[in-house]
Amino acid sequence: MKRNSLLLTILTLASLAAYAGEAKTPGPVDAAAAFERLKTLVGEWQADTGAMGRARVSYELVAGGTVLVERETGEKIEPMLTVYHLDGNRLLLTHYCMAGNQPRMQARAFRPDAGELEFQFLDATNLAAPTVAERRQAAAHASVKRPTAGHMRNARFRFVDQNHLESQWEFYENGKQKSVETARYTRVQ
Repeated sequence: MKRNSLLLTILTLASLAAYAGEAKTPGPVDAAAAFERLKTLVGEWQADTGAMGRARVSYELVAGGTVLVERETGEKIEPMLTVYHLDGNRLLLTHYCMAGNQPRMQARAFRPDAGELEFQFLDATNLAAPTVAERRQAAAHASVKRPTAGHMRNARFRFVDQNHLESQWEFYENGKQKSVETARYTRVQ
């Protein structure tokens, strides 16, 4: 009897854990609405990023309004480019990074009422091949393959109002978060 009770308890807990995991999984993103929100950024923006100095970002629509191009420059940052576009029912970005690689991310959460948009890593080009030691370490820890070379992995945007934007970019190396770059931009034009 105790054994059946223990088994029932374990199954119940496992069922609750699975349900809780499903509840945290975001639903489908309204990619078209998220892209329309991004389009409102067209113009010039600036921020004081602290350690990286003053940064300037410009947004421009190209290709008949189907692509948003972001150009970033700064006092202590090499110029970079990020391109946003729809791909069917997905919103994608490709970040042309000063790290020499090009991570692609897909919008995974859009909360229009909160003004929040989140992107997660999809894949990348020009990631350096892992060393033998890095491959062994990755094989020992998980079956999930993660790039080990330094790259941007996730990005979050918060549209505070028409003239203020907050961004957060996560930089990963060796399968772990190494740094987070945050900025609060103000529209200047």
